[in-house]
Amino acid sequence: GKNQWVSPRQNGWAVHGEGNKGYQNIQHSGEAQNYARDVAINQRSEVIVQGRNGRIRSKDSYGNDPCPPKDTEH
Repeated sequence: GKNQWVSPRQNGWAVHGEGNKGYQNIQHSGEAQNYARDVAINQRSEVIVQGRNGRIRSKDSYGNDPCPPKDTEH
C-alpha cells in the first residue's frame, strides 16, 4: 500500500497517500493521525506526520517491516 502522509494545511490537516494529489482535509491533527493510521493498517504501510514547519515529526510502520525498530513510538 501507499504510505500515508499527515501534512499541515492552511485550514487544518491533510491526509494523503504518497504520490497522490488529492487529500482528505481534517480539522484537527489527532483526528488526521487516527484516520491515517487506520488507512495504513488496512494497506500495511507507514504513517508519516509532518509538523507545521514541514519537517517530519514522526513515522510509524504498520506493514511487514524487514528491519523493525528496537523501540516503538506507539
